[in-house]
Amino acid sequence: MALFTKEEALKYHSMKRKGKLEVISIKPCRNQKDLSMAYSPGVAEACRAIHADTEKVYEYTNKGNLVAVVSNGTAVLGLGNIGPEAGKPVMEGKGVLFKIFSDVDVYDLNIAAKTPDEVVAFCKMLEPTFGGINLEDIKAPECFEIETRLKKEMNIPVFHDDQHGTAIISAAGILNALEISGKKIGEIKIVVSGAGAAATACSNLYVHMGVRRENIYMFDSRGLIHAGRTDLNEYKRAYAQKAAATMAECMNGADMFLGLSVKDAISQDMVKTMAKNAIIFACANPDPEIPYQDVKDVRPDIIMGTGRSDFPNQVNNVLGFPFIFRGALDCRATTINEEMKMACAEALAALAKEPVAKEICEAYGVDRLEYGIDYIIPKPLDPRVLTWLAPAVAKAAMDTGVARVRLDLDQYKKDLEARMAASKARTNLVVDTFGYDL
Repeated sequence: MALFTKEEALKYHSMKRKGKLEVISIKPCRNQKDLSMAYSPGVAEACRAIHADTEKVYEYTNKGNLVAVVSNGTAVLGLGNIGPEAGKPVMEGKGVLFKIFSDVDVYDLNIAAKTPDEVVAFCKMLEPTFGGINLEDIKAPECFEIETRLKKEMNIPVFHDDQHGTAIISAAGILNALEISGKKIGEIKIVVSGAGAAATACSNLYVHMGVRRENIYMFDSRGLIHAGRTDLNEYKRAYAQKAAATMAECMNGADMFLGLSVKDAISQDMVKTMAKNAIIFACANPDPEIPYQDVKDVRPDIIMGTGRSDFPNQVNNVLGFPFIFRGALDCRATTINEEMKMACAEALAALAKEPVAKEICEAYGVDRLEYGIDYIIPKPLDPRVLTWLAPAVAKAAMDTGVARVRLDLDQYKKDLEARMAASKARTNLVVDTFGYDL
């Protein structure tokens, strides 16, 4: 059942101040002295300090807490290439999530850029202002080239969430599911429905974790990716099987199905043939590749997750990007590497084994949440996600030599708790003041 009507959604975005974000001054400007320090002549002192030592930009400006959400609107949610204007509500929404979950400030930058060269050139010009760049809703295969080039050519974190978000969250689920089933990651067979940005990034991360590349059977809209096809780009060719096969044939004996495609991609008959204690992550939204109950009706042993919040084990990107950027920004990482992604996944998997507070259970309308086949991924509203993931990401950055600041991780966790309490108080004050009630 829908939680809202079309009219309610449009009213939410349009009532009172338009959109979902606002820039608010955080320093006083009540008298002549305040004004002279905020701008001329007092601002010159900050300018001189930064000119003498560029790293002081993190001390005297908001760069260390500012992320650009950059999109050209070519692959927006399930809506496709709808353009930068139509994609802007999504990018504003991304800014809301960054702020609510990790107190990261965002400017959403929706650009009329058609080619990878244009996107890359634009992003590179942003480096003096932003502490990180979150690429969003850019179509494949261009998104792969754009992120790869920017990671090489920039000294701030660049992260395409459509690729890596699902990969990281699903990786956490895999770690726990394999522990529960007693299987070894190097021996599992995976069927992937979808061959876009998310599917490719998921498969790449799984290989990094130990899955054998030849055990990944990836399907696009034309069928299995195999060596006999002549329509494959370099990213698809990396997962080409030796010979053609049907989805039903590949599902037979599979230990995992990952769906990043469309509803009804697989059937109950296919599910029946999967290996014992198999994993299904059916992430198409709003309708998964196969309904949750259809799977449980024929194979109750299967560990299943979807992209929906109304079923167990939601694979939700909001469990990743806010905390990855929080940790990366705070240690001033120059990049987000594979070790940082895995540290996030491992911390998320470990948190799922911890007792869950009663108020979190109540927020999701359940009596309890306990580690097992119906709870292998923590809930986004669990406040501990921040203090588990951000320090893990920062530690991995420090351990791999990409951090420019070393953090006392014990103190950092305390600082994060205090930071979020203050951020929530400010946000609630603004919302309550404007009276945003539908």
